[in-house]
Amino acid sequence: MSVIYLLLSLSILVAIIFFIAFIVSVKKGQYDDSYTPSVRMLFDDELVKEETKTNN
Repeated sequence: MSVIYLLLSLSILVAIIFFIAFIVSVKKGQYDDSYTPSVRMLFDDELVKEETKTNN
């Protein structure tokens, strides 16, 4: 039974560490890029066309 308490406390500790790491990364601006993903699909075709023009 003591093993269950040990594993439960360790899993809660690991979850708290990951939560703190997530909060720190949000505060440092890790997830602030909201523009690039929305327009990335628009510019993929132009990159392919430029590569085919340079290859010919």
